[in-house]
Amino acid sequence: QVQLVESGGGLVQPGGSLRLSCAASGGTFSVYRMEWFRQAPGMEREFVARIAWSDGSTGYGDSVKGRFTVSRENAKNTVYLQMNSLKPEDTAVYVCACHVTRARRPESYWGQGTQVTVSS
Repeated sequence: QVQLVESGGGLVQPGGSLRLSCAASGGTFSVYRMEWFRQAPGMEREFVARIAWSDGSTGYGDSVKGRFTVSRENAKNTVYLQMNSLKPEDTAVYVCACHVTRARRPESYWGQGTQVTVSS
């Protein structure tokens, strides 16, 4: 079983920055992609960003392009989300998703989420 530990959420003023991290651990596995999603109260889950482990290629949701940057640290099986120019509408629970190959089978795991609140 792969465990995900997220950190870095909190309260920030509009225009500010936060950096989230998500570390995967537990047993023998190979990460092939990690993603960030977010969900605000009463809203559907929204895709935020993804990164491929092999080549570092990335993708972003339209609402965060140009403001958020996803990166990885392969040796630590950790993904980061640098969030700049934060807006009140970025307020949500941010959840990490980790897609791995374990015992030659693909598996997906989700973190518990970390709260990000953007408010003055």
